[in-house]
Amino acid sequence: MKVTVDQAKCVSAGNCVAHAPDVFDQDEDDGSVVLLDDSPPADRAEAVREAAAACPAMAISIEE
Repeated sequence: MKVTVDQAKCVSAGNCVAHAPDVFDQDEDDGSVVLLDDSPPADRAEAVREAAAACPAMAISIEE
């Protein structure tokens, strides 16, 4: 799994962090998504998929 984020699309909702806090974080200044792990382990894959699905701006892309 390869994860990418589009900073320009991010609306700082924080849903990604709620679903996968070990993969995503939020910037302290503007709340935008910070990708902590662009190749998360298989045991985090479902949480990452849920985070991507929950993103209101569709700023998270996953390549399986």
